[in-house]
Amino acid sequence: MMAGEGHAALMDGVYRGQRHIYDLTRKYYLLGRDRLIDELMPPAGGHVLEVGCGTGRNLIAAARCWPGAHFHGIDISEEMLKTARAAIARAGLGRRVSVAQADATCFDPHGLFRIDRFDRIFQSYTLSMIPEWQDAIREAVRHLSAYGSLHIVDFGQQEEMPGWFRAALFGWLARFHVAPRALLVEAAREAANDIGGRLSVTRLHRGYAWSLRIDRHPR
Repeated sequence: MMAGEGHAALMDGVYRGQRHIYDLTRKYYLLGRDRLIDELMPPAGGHVLEVGCGTGRNLIAAARCWPGAHFHGIDISEEMLKTARAAIARAGLGRRVSVAQADATCFDPHGLFRIDRFDRIFQSYTLSMIPEWQDAIREAVRHLSAYGSLHIVDFGQQEEMPGWFRAALFGWLARFHVAPRALLVEAAREAANDIGGRLSVTRLHRGYAWSLRIDRHPR
């Protein structure tokens, strides 16, 4: 079994049951997602990709927030995509939102969506679940359009939170195969440098979450 196939099987196992209650439970601690969506500002007629789209919650919210753009999502878990497809259909957004199964560390936009580049790509609380998460960042920036941007929100290192809170949170997250990435900012900076881009970082809620943005500029 290939590494990606093993991770897909793991995620399907984790979310086969959880996908039905995922959005109800996660809204209390996946902070910063709606802030990320508000800041996407895709161009009219532009294309936006969510890497690790899960249940489709963010895609639906983003499509409603930015009605002039087209949205796409990939996820390694077919179980999660079952929920996403049903939710997108119920929202009446089937013509503007499409999803497909793919590995965040290596995917072919043209083969999946007949699109070569995206104006915006976002990764919301997904890097902390991807074993080769640095590769996922590099793969995302590789598919940005000339003036595209990558938006990331994920768990921070709880810099200003009590030590007991950090220990309890990290222990609980580990039960769901979630590991906040201490080197997230450094990895994003390297990816930005590779494309001659610019990185901006905002720490949210006393370091509970980190919000990052990489802007690409043509060379």
